[in-house]
Amino acid sequence: MKLFDVYPRFDIEIVKGEGCRVWDAEGNEYLDLYGGHAVISVGHSHPAYVNAITGQLCRLGFYSNAVVNSLQQKLADKLGKASGYDDYSLFMINTGAEANENALKLASFHNGRKRVVTFKRSFHGRTSAAVRVTDNPAIIAPVNEGFPATYLPFNAPELVEDELKKGDVSSVIIEGIQGVAGIQLPADEFLKSLRALCTQYGVCLILDEIQSGYGRSGKFFAHQHAGIRPDIITVAKGIANGFPMGAALISPMFKPFHGMLGTTFGGNHLACAAAIAVLDIMEKEQLVGNAARVGAFLQDELKQIAGIREIRGKGLMIGIDFDEPVKALRNRLLFEERVFTGVAGTNTVRLLPPLCLTRDEAADFITRLRRAMNG
Repeated sequence: MKLFDVYPRFDIEIVKGEGCRVWDAEGNEYLDLYGGHAVISVGHSHPAYVNAITGQLCRLGFYSNAVVNSLQQKLADKLGKASGYDDYSLFMINTGAEANENALKLASFHNGRKRVVTFKRSFHGRTSAAVRVTDNPAIIAPVNEGFPATYLPFNAPELVEDELKKGDVSSVIIEGIQGVAGIQLPADEFLKSLRALCTQYGVCLILDEIQSGYGRSGKFFAHQHAGIRPDIITVAKGIANGFPMGAALISPMFKPFHGMLGTTFGGNHLACAAAIAVLDIMEKEQLVGNAARVGAFLQDELKQIAGIREIRGKGLMIGIDFDEPVKALRNRLLFEERVFTGVAGTNTVRLLPPLCLTRDEAADFITRLRRAMNG
């Protein structure tokens, strides 16, 4: 059997990781400034994380949601405290796309409406509803086109209000910071306007914090820079440091009933053990504050480099725009300087390192980037 060929891959096999560094099968060491698509939050193979998962596996790997799993409530308590949303409820699933699917479903249950307002250049996942509210026609199959979605530009609250006035909008979904689009930030005032408009028109506000959440922006959630509280927050990626997990944080205004939502693997024992360990490590090592400090240092250093057109981001979620296409630069970074980075579009390099990135490692990256740009 062949693999279904949907991923363009570098001819590198990563076999080991530690902190912000990884090693390939040939023994080469790399500085990881991408964290496997922003998934690695507390660092590769953190001992406390490894011990939590292996210890749980030795006791019990899995049982269904038909029985009590006290790890779920333990995780909810810790996440509520860490995020400032201890009055919300937690529903656990497996991926970010699933989190958004369930958020969109909850909103529609709540107000009986169908249409969703989303934003240009958005990315919310590849499953049925999530891909429909993603602004990429190439990955929306005909079978996904079954419900109405409207794409609007960022920072135009008057256009949002024009749509909400029509009375058929169920939810507005927006990323705390757009990641796939190249680290595009909604203005704080725009987020405040969305909150007010959604309240005024009985529309649910969904904040997709799958890439921008869990401390990456220098606050627990990126929308907290604007001082708003959405109705549903979706998370995944950094929640379990690489173990497949997603979740939705749900406002008290939503009333559950048995069978309303469901999942086989969501909130399983191993995922909960991993997610609890992540929160414990984040608290003990003060990784949210570290993301803010090291991210600010990185941006300051990047501003000193000639040839960079624009720098965007918060914390350790940074987009670097160049005047020229970055494909050759990224290849030099990877194959000559041994640094993993991401890209967005043609001209943007994305940085999404583990939140434990040190100032020295950030400075090391700047040195390697300068060499690669001069290569």
